[in-house]
Amino acid sequence: MSKAGRTRPRRRSAREARTAEGVVETVREMAAPAPDPALGHGEALVLMHPPGHDMGRRFVLDRPQYVIGRSPKCDIHIDFDSVSRQQARLWRADDGWHVEDLGSTNGSFLDDDPCTGQVVRAGNRLRFGRVILKFLAGNLELAYHDELYRMSILDPLTEVHNKRFFGEYLARELPRAARHRLPLSLLVLDIDHFKQVNDDHGHLAGDHVLKGLCRRIQARLRGDDLLGRIGGEEFACLLANTAGAGATILAEALRVIVERDPFEHAAVRLTVTISVGVAALDAGEKIAPADFLDRADKNLYAAKHAGRNRVVGP
Repeated sequence: MSKAGRTRPRRRSAREARTAEGVVETVREMAAPAPDPALGHGEALVLMHPPGHDMGRRFVLDRPQYVIGRSPKCDIHIDFDSVSRQQARLWRADDGWHVEDLGSTNGSFLDDDPCTGQVVRAGNRLRFGRVILKFLAGNLELAYHDELYRMSILDPLTEVHNKRFFGEYLARELPRAARHRLPLSLLVLDIDHFKQVNDDHGHLAGDHVLKGLCRRIQARLRGDDLLGRIGGEEFACLLANTAGAGATILAEALRVIVERDPFEHAAVRLTVTISVGVAALDAGEKIAPADFLDRADKNLYAAKHAGRNRVVGP
């Protein structure tokens, strides 16, 4: 592989504290290369998914053309099974960077569209099988560190908040609700028989379902509600100023939305259902975050044991 096609990462032990929405987050400088003044402005790809020691790795685009693939001879070497030996070609033209698939096994996608030579814009995602890279442009150092921060609080596949952020948010909201005697409810939901989706149709189909499920849920949530991915196919919704009855109504609406509209992937319709457990605070009740989650989890398991595709409320 050409040295010009890849910036080798250097691991750092320092951790950077960042604050957002009143929550102090710790941001790990994952695979950050040594600063190069010549690259203050430009373009790069950042590896967002799957999780692992390479997540956050940056590929600075400082040449006119790149071949991306699993082969070590590629300009951008992505060593994952879902990537073909020669996956895609990326090249610079007068109107920006373009990308096309090179006849790969799993296909190459720019956001949700097949790569056919179209222009890549800042913020677009390139998807090769289960691998996701994000295209950064402009002030490269600022964009890179902003992306690392986003990756520290968001699940890179579904783009909802990750388990750590959700737990910290819950730990802050529970005492606030108790102090002001405000209603607060929690939904914990799980995709029924999700392993069968992966086994029958492959992990790409499973990933498609996870992303689509989150889009459907978020479309029904309010701005002060929070959705988080707390497990492989398990999600939690914290519903501000919502009592148990209202939370149960919302949970049932979400269940119906998921059941009635199958997901479509690679010309296959995937019928999916969810089970939901609901927990709610009594007025002024004080409870530990783990206990509140456990309360919703027990109702989720009750829904599973009762036959799945149902809601069990508080």
